[in-house]
Amino acid sequence: MTQQSAFTAADTTEPRLNVGSGAAPAPAARPRIALVGVHGFGEQHLRNLARLEASGAVELVAVADPHPPQDSSLGSSVAVFATLDELLASGTAPDVVILATPIQTHAPLALAALAAGSDVYVEKPPVASLAQFQEVAAAAQASGKLVQVGFQSLGSLALPAIRESIASGEIGDVLGLSAQGLWLRSKGYFKRSRWAGKRSLDGTDVVDGVATNALAHAVATGLHMAGAKTLADVASVDTDLYRAHTTQSDDTSVIRVRTAAGQTLVCGLTLCSPEQQNPSVTVHGTLGEITFFYTEDEVVTTTAAGERRETFGRTDLLENLLAARHTGAPLLSGFADTGAFTSVLEAIRTAPDPHEIGAEHISWEGDGDDAHPVVKGIPELIQRAAKAQATFSELGVPWARRLPPERTFDIAGHTVADYQDGSHIRAVSSPRPYLHPVRTLAGTVVTDHQPLDHVWHLGVGVALQDVDGVNFWGGRTYTRAAGEYVWRPDHGSIVRTGQQPGRNGGSAHDGGSRHVGELAETLSWNGPDGAPVLSEERSWTWAPAGSTAWRLTLDFALSPAGDHPVSLGSPGSNGRHQGGYGGFFWRLPECLGATVWAPGTAGVPLAGEADVHGSVTPWLAWSGSFGSGAPDGSTAVGAA
Repeated sequence: MTQQSAFTAADTTEPRLNVGSGAAPAPAARPRIALVGVHGFGEQHLRNLARLEASGAVELVAVADPHPPQDSSLGSSVAVFATLDELLASGTAPDVVILATPIQTHAPLALAALAAGSDVYVEKPPVASLAQFQEVAAAAQASGKLVQVGFQSLGSLALPAIRESIASGEIGDVLGLSAQGLWLRSKGYFKRSRWAGKRSLDGTDVVDGVATNALAHAVATGLHMAGAKTLADVASVDTDLYRAHTTQSDDTSVIRVRTAAGQTLVCGLTLCSPEQQNPSVTVHGTLGEITFFYTEDEVVTTTAAGERRETFGRTDLLENLLAARHTGAPLLSGFADTGAFTSVLEAIRTAPDPHEIGAEHISWEGDGDDAHPVVKGIPELIQRAAKAQATFSELGVPWARRLPPERTFDIAGHTVADYQDGSHIRAVSSPRPYLHPVRTLAGTVVTDHQPLDHVWHLGVGVALQDVDGVNFWGGRTYTRAAGEYVWRPDHGSIVRTGQQPGRNGGSAHDGGSRHVGELAETLSWNGPDGAPVLSEERSWTWAPAGSTAWRLTLDFALSPAGDHPVSLGSPGSNGRHQGGYGGFFWRLPECLGATVWAPGTAGVPLAGEADVHGSVTPWLAWSGSFGSGAPDGSTAVGAA
């Protein structure tokens, strides 16, 4: 098999082998171990095998690598071969074969080892396609042999402790999970072997990438914590893949997995961070969150009671495999339980090639092979993706693929607003139609959506926090009983049901020479169970207002969807001081020099937030400086 003689060092970017705990009782005859691939991560295996051999737990009988190690690094009794084929043909007959080889060799080498009657320990990712996964799984079942996958983090004793904490209700109901990985990799990293940074090589799938290899543990650990292990545990996978390096593979991506049990895991991963940070998986709950820094086996639990930090031990996965052979102990990272991870890998393999991030969004640090790209603002973007359960495209990141709007509002050849139907918004943010981005004629964006501070804030639209007890605002709900904002399963959604007869979202004129665009629609405000609560008629119009500005007009009318009255409320009506917000909504982006004003009494205007907030006025206005976009960097917005 030509692939077996073409491998080089495997990726060394994931957690070291932890040589801590749980050695299996040694049977009368020590298991005979063969290691395939002695460089890269194979060197870690050599050190671990030396430890286990010294304790009498195993015997290293052979290694295979086209570039064998120095003679002094192996015992005199260890046979050295160029390929696994040669090793198996020699009659060495290892009990366990460890594969620390390039991704594209994992499946064929595992099949060869299983056919020879050996148990297998294969480094991550276990295979390069779903078809290979199914082939190896069938071979393992037919042979009755064990296959352990080297997701070392799954041996952490933190994982059962986290499960117990969640089951106890310490962080309340689980809202979702997120994996965050902020690493950096240089040009030289992708020169270490022919397969590095490749989606395929010589017609063979490799599927290298930030989610499938470098930060694969983040994905695998997140899936495990979400209760997704097998193929059947995954309902859907969304991929949003990008690259700053000149590689085939992705280096900056969001992967969103929805499990069959209804959980959502969002993985925000990059190799283009300004600095390397410990990767983590977080369980977000209604009463707190648990963050697992899996390379350190550290767990941080945050609740209203404060923060608790704990460090745990780790079971070595080779020792676990030996225990499974000897006592029947369950594998901590068994091949069948990497089916969920393989679903992610397959989605990445079959996705369009990663989108190149524009040079204007990248800075380079270092020189020569040590140079590495930094995607501007990537730490905050990954936090936003995690918190909003959104992809980069859905966040509207400037370098990301554009999220296709339902339609656009255009004036004189300028797109001044994108109409989003809100179907991509997570349920607890109360999905609803909205406008974003809204722009001036000069191109300055005057809206934001899904910002880190309030990911349920969505551009320009209509939102209310209390409609007969249903939250159409998003986020936590303020209740009089609690005297604070609390998470409740009360989120509704607003969906477009049609267009009003004779008003087709086209254009008209206002009787003069000014062009007017119009969109009239009907919408249904549905409760958490999908039942209609309100019906709405909404009309948007947009038109020039002089040569440098334009006017947006919103008219809407709400009526009960059934025969009974419907109450409309807000945090203010539920007891929050000065919290009477709701209705027309406009989330402004970050700006400088913001000013808000409104008409006052006796000809004295109201100026500043303190005066305007809580007043009853026919209109209010706001201005601020964005520093770019408009020629003078400032924009004024008014509402009446």
